Amino acid sequence: MEVFVQIRLWDHNLRVRLIGEALFNMLFWMYFPFITVYFSSAFGNHIAGILMTVPPIFSIIGSLLGGALADRLGRRPVMLLGASLQTMMFVCFAMSPSHLIDYLAFIGIGLGGAIYRPASTAMVADLVPAHNRRQIFATFTTANNIGAVLGPALGAIFFFQYRQQLLWTCALVLLLYFIAIYFIVHETLPRSAKSSRDSISIPRLFMEQWKGYGIIFRDKVFLVYIIAGVFALVPIMQLDLYLPVYVIHHVPDQALFTWNGHPFILTSTEIFGWLLGLNGLLFVLFILPVTRWFRNWNERNIFILSSLLAGLGTFSIGLYTNIWYLFIVTIVFTFGEIVRSPVTQSFISRYAPEHARGQYMGADSLQYTIAKFIAPMTVFLSSWVAPMGILTIILIFSFISIGFYMLLFKLYKEENNQSN
Repeated sequence: MEVFVQIRLWDHNLRVRLIGEALFNMLFWMYFPFITVYFSSAFGNHIAGILMTVPPIFSIIGSLLGGALADRLGRRPVMLLGASLQTMMFVCFAMSPSHLIDYLAFIGIGLGGAIYRPASTAMVADLVPAHNRRQIFATFTTANNIGAVLGPALGAIFFFQYRQQLLWTCALVLLLYFIAIYFIVHETLPRSAKSSRDSISIPRLFMEQWKGYGIIFRDKVFLVYIIAGVFALVPIMQLDLYLPVYVIHHVPDQALFTWNGHPFILTSTEIFGWLLGLNGLLFVLFILPVTRWFRNWNERNIFILSSLLAGLGTFSIGLYTNIWYLFIVTIVFTFGEIVRSPVTQSFISRYAPEHARGQYMGADSLQYTIAKFIAPMTVFLSSWVAPMGILTIILIFSFISIGFYMLLFKLYKEENNQSN
């Protein structure tokens, strides 16, 4: 109830975005988990595997472009651009006569989302005081994860049996969201950024933005932050990569419980499904309470705690195969992800200069994209390395991230002392 009261007091920009993004995120999770299977059946596993490495490249381009344009053109126009591109791509996907067009439309959807996100996140930072940002970002994460819990269950039915209708529904929801942004959402670009918005040619605009990102990546604090984030995210991403491989191949079928002498047996595949469901449920139920519990913790300690829980929890999966033990360690590494999520966004929104906030938000997404390239190496290595060896590598990644986070806040403190 307290959360709903707080939402009623939000700026209407935030309320519109919360509803629109929550609805679309549910639809997103109704098709995204099954898209690799869809393209595998169309092109074969080998070709599909190669094809799925391309969308992250476009996500990098979209994030950097979206962040740069958000500081030059404003948050609202870039959000409209991203939403309209996604709408058109969903229409193309729904009307597509070939799998190749399906694939190009899928890339376009990802590109539109990548353009949209930095402006959307920067808008929250524009509107919300720094001390309230963790709670606001946690609320958005909760809404998005409700979709992540419900979406795959619904998508298992709708994507394969009613795919065209699902894609048209995605296009319609995004069109309505585009209209809501156009008529309700107001611009929040700070005056310090507006002062530099003189007329400029497109080639010169891109040259300036490229130069701006060069300055960002020469920012030692920000660069260490990105490197630390990459190492921290590799263990977190294993829930969708190595953990299903490990659980399905190394955890035996077993009884969840016994009722009147009749055991309720789960196969190894079903056990992983339960672990995945528990992960999503914990996110929905606990991200807001956890954010409140840790609101007085400094960001350094939260980042270190997150890496420690994610690394140790994932490593511990390999120590015992009992299903209730696996539930416990799932809780451990899920809390590692939960405590990190809102703090990441609040840290970079506070660290970024007001006039370049969109660019920093766009560059921030690089840690996720780079981690997506590195994280699958655990599955690749699993053909030659024993499970405990893979899990040890994952644990080492978490310890390396802790070292980089310690270095990050040491540099950050020194920079603040010099500026003061």
